[in-house]
Amino acid sequence: MALEKSHSLFTLLFCLVMLSFTSTTANSGEAEALLLWKASLLNQAPLNSWSLNKATNKSPCNWTGVACNYEGSVTEINLTNVGLQGKLDNFKFSYFPSLTNLDLSNNALFGTIPSTLGNLTNLATLYLHHNILSGPIPKEIGDLKNMVQLDMSSNILTDSIPSTLGDLNKLVLLYLFNNSLSGPIPKEIGNLKNMVELHLSGNLLTGPIPPSLGDLKNLTSLQLCQNHLLGSLPQEIQSLTNLVILDLAENHLSGYLPQQIFEGKFLKKFVIFNNQLTGPIPKSLRNCTSLIRVRLEGNQLTGNMSEDFGVYPNLTYIDLSYNRLFGELSPSWAKSKNLTSLKFSGNLITGKIPQEFGQLIQLRVLNLSLNCLVGEIPQELGCLASLFNMILYGNQLSGRIPLEIGKLSNLELLDLSANNLIGSIPEQLGDCSKLHSLNLSRNHLNGSIPFQIGNLAELQNTLDLSGNMLSGEISPQLGNLHMLEILNLSHNMLTGSIPSSLEVMLSLTSVDLSYNNLVGSLPNGNAFQKGTFVGNKGLCGKSQDLQPCNSSPIHSGEQKKIHKAIILIILPLLSALFLLLLVFAISSIYHRKTKIAKEERNEMNRYPFLIWNWDGCISYEDIINATEDFDEKHCIGEGGYGRVYKAALQTGQVVAVKKLHKLEDGEQIDQKSFINEVQALTEIRHRNIVKLYGFCSHRRCMFLVYEYMERGNLANILYNEEGARELNWVKRVNIIKTVAHSLSYMHHDCVPPIVHRDISSNNVLLDSEFEPHVSDFGTARLLKPDSCNWTELAGTFGYVAPELGYTMRVTEKCDVYSFGVLALEVIIGTHPGDIISSLPSSKSGQNLQLKDLFDPRLPHPEDQVGNEVILAVSVALACINANPQTRPTMEHISRKISAGTPHFLKPFHTVELSQLMEFQL
Repeated sequence: MALEKSHSLFTLLFCLVMLSFTSTTANSGEAEALLLWKASLLNQAPLNSWSLNKATNKSPCNWTGVACNYEGSVTEINLTNVGLQGKLDNFKFSYFPSLTNLDLSNNALFGTIPSTLGNLTNLATLYLHHNILSGPIPKEIGDLKNMVQLDMSSNILTDSIPSTLGDLNKLVLLYLFNNSLSGPIPKEIGNLKNMVELHLSGNLLTGPIPPSLGDLKNLTSLQLCQNHLLGSLPQEIQSLTNLVILDLAENHLSGYLPQQIFEGKFLKKFVIFNNQLTGPIPKSLRNCTSLIRVRLEGNQLTGNMSEDFGVYPNLTYIDLSYNRLFGELSPSWAKSKNLTSLKFSGNLITGKIPQEFGQLIQLRVLNLSLNCLVGEIPQELGCLASLFNMILYGNQLSGRIPLEIGKLSNLELLDLSANNLIGSIPEQLGDCSKLHSLNLSRNHLNGSIPFQIGNLAELQNTLDLSGNMLSGEISPQLGNLHMLEILNLSHNMLTGSIPSSLEVMLSLTSVDLSYNNLVGSLPNGNAFQKGTFVGNKGLCGKSQDLQPCNSSPIHSGEQKKIHKAIILIILPLLSALFLLLLVFAISSIYHRKTKIAKEERNEMNRYPFLIWNWDGCISYEDIINATEDFDEKHCIGEGGYGRVYKAALQTGQVVAVKKLHKLEDGEQIDQKSFINEVQALTEIRHRNIVKLYGFCSHRRCMFLVYEYMERGNLANILYNEEGARELNWVKRVNIIKTVAHSLSYMHHDCVPPIVHRDISSNNVLLDSEFEPHVSDFGTARLLKPDSCNWTELAGTFGYVAPELGYTMRVTEKCDVYSFGVLALEVIIGTHPGDIISSLPSSKSGQNLQLKDLFDPRLPHPEDQVGNEVILAVSVALACINANPQTRPTMEHISRKISAGTPHFLKPFHTVELSQLMEFQL
């Protein structure tokens, strides 16, 4: 018996020793594997505790970020956000059979993900997000059958999503967003029946959304935004009734929304903006009361604002902008008491603004711009104490500006421009002490500018009161606006002198006081020297629009002598003129019959011919003689509706003459284009917009006379080897800047605004100094505030904004897109068609470097010029955004491109397009 007990005790001790030996061996192997990986890292400081130097520290279980089971095997490695730098290549995953949790997120790991990762067969959670890992996701990932949560987001992973992910049937969470993954979404993802969260946003995924995703019945979050997904939403999506979040924004989805997509009882966030979706708003939306955030903007959805929307008690944000919604605004929106943002811009909404909107006491942003709203602005909006943006421009609102707006103490942006508002500017606006931008332009406001506007010390971006009927003098208190950058009081009836107090407005970058009745001298300051003051006969000063001020004024005694001399000269002249007129009248009666006959023979010499801006006289016959009756040898170009001739007049002046084509029956081919051009150019006074000297309008001959540009159009220069080399980077940057300034003037300084609609390299002319001039206004359109501005498609293929393919509504953003194409063309040296088609999102330019865009006929730009080229490309990329709402305005572009250049941390030659596309203008 004692012998048996001794034997049992010996056996137990032997087992314990062997277990201890096995555990030590396992610990030793795991420790050595971890130390091998540590040695490969660039920064080993975070892992100082990883060492086998001390006898008490042979087990890795006490090391930083390492946890073990009771047997001493490593089960968890958690090194999130500790500053790791290095690769995973030397991580021996096969040494960790018990590992269930691996978290290496928020570090600087780079290189590829090893295929040996598939050896971690017990792994349940894998977090590699927010590193710099590249290359493909290994297909061996499908061997991790116990995987529950997989997060590889925010890296630079490439290639397609492996279909083997469909084998991870325990997977609940899959995050692959913010990478550069391409190809289709594998249909095998639909096998993951336990999936709760699927997030693939911010990649380069293509193809349709697989219908198999409709099998993921437990899915609460489906986020596929910012990809290149095509086609319509599969009807199977409707079966995902547990969805809380559905985000499909910024893709190329088309077709109708499934009608039952809002049937789920839990849907809180529905985001599908910037696609090409069409058709009606689903009826199920009306009853989806769980919604908190809705973004449908930038599509082509139709629907009745009065009927297709319900009451959403939890709603905080809704944006329906830039669709084709119609009908009137329902007072029921006021029942969504939690609303902070309500944006319905760019639709066809009619009727009045409901006074009930004043009950939305949480509202911070109200944007109803670019619709067809009528009636007065409700005074109840003055109750919106939290409001910081009120944007109502581009409607047909009438009546007075409510005094109650002065109660909006948190208001930062107020834009009521391009309406039919009347009356005076309320002095109560001076109480909106947080205003950054105030735009009341293009209305019918009268009276003087309240001095209380000078109390708006935070006014920084814009004060635009142009295009009204304001009178009186400019208040000296406006000089208190020390932070203001843009001041526009043009096209009013202001009188008196410009207060000298405005000299202290050192932040001013743009001043436009043109077309008023101002007198006296300009204040000092750089902004006033570069400002616009044309149309003020009594102003003088150091500006290109004005005559210099007389430094030696005439005394009153001398003035009397001058007046007497003038009278002594004028009286005899008037008498002589009277006698001449009398003789002429008698002669006219005598030769009447002869004259009639002569007129019939010389009808062409008496065409209605109008000249302005001309230092002399010119006639139809002068043009005919100079062009030898429009001889072929004088032709220097041909456009869509006319030919252009060079005409050297006897006075030595050289002009360009555009003669319209004729049809076979002798009628003019495009009289509308002729009228458009004349109408547009009579509204324009800008040195970089080609001057129209005159025109001849007759049923048998129609032509226009312009200033002559020695170097022809920009396209001919760019596509000519010698000309392109002469057009160096300094000249190219100047062309981009100058065209931007010209378009900004047309969009923001003309009343009404003018949209060119055909900006291209063919329509930018260069003078002898390579200074650009915008030309060819045959398709130009004046934007009338009382019109919704729909029109037929116009422009040059390759420069036309994409939205004009599905909506004929003309806005300034059409020119912005064309400008972006032109700017890229100037940098590249050829039309950027292929590049534009490959850049619908910021991720597309991930691997394309800026230097690859440069015209190879020139050496790469360096130093300051190089920085200006970077800024030009950044601006151009922002302009060609497919969504017109996100494009900057030409006014903003003009300011930005003049203000300075961005600072990039990387060396110039390593800048990637993806960086420029993310650059915030």
